[in-house]
Amino acid sequence: MMMTWSCADIADAIETGLKRQCEQLDIEQAVYGLDALDEVAIHPSLAAALRAAGYGVYREQRYPADRTRRKASEGERCDFVLTRDGLPLLQPDAAGTLFDPPDAVELSDAFWLEVKVVAQFTTDGPNRNYASQLMSSVRHDVTKLSKDPHILHAALLLIMFVRDERIANHDLRIWQDRCLERGLPIGAPSQRFITMTDRHGNGLCAIAVYPVNHL
Repeated sequence: MMMTWSCADIADAIETGLKRQCEQLDIEQAVYGLDALDEVAIHPSLAAALRAAGYGVYREQRYPADRTRRKASEGERCDFVLTRDGLPLLQPDAAGTLFDPPDAVELSDAFWLEVKVVAQFTTDGPNRNYASQLMSSVRHDVTKLSKDPHILHAALLLIMFVRDERIANHDLRIWQDRCLERGLPIGAPSQRFITMTDRHGNGLCAIAVYPVNHL
């Protein structure tokens, strides 16, 4: 039976985890917030949020289509692969060995999630590359997710740190329109907004999980 996934549930999990972390930073009176982290540095926070919601979380997993390559170091990798109920993810190389758990989830039943993080303001002031960063690598990530024959459940997670909700809604709408104009197979997003302490210009964390349709 094909597993079903809910982008809304994933968005809820990320919202809960990031909101909790923002509150903890406020309690600590931290000089910098989550918006000071770069894309890779925020991955542990996302992983913790998803694990707390009960997902099995596997980072930097090779795309199924690239697993035919002999060396494990070869091929492109997806930021996160999720399983339900913390179950292990099937590793084809371990099939039939002692390292092959009987309850491992097939790659095609797992949920593949690429992440894009961008901030309107950095610790140095307005981000001059904000607009270009929004679109950078998106075409490649979405195309890779949609065309891999072994990936049936996938999404692009866009996290934006911006001044307020008005800007978030405006920029997300423009971003989505441009993606669709480019023919990228994304669906309607599950969006969540977190009000955060404004430390250097960003007062909102916008979370948008865009399902990627399988081609």
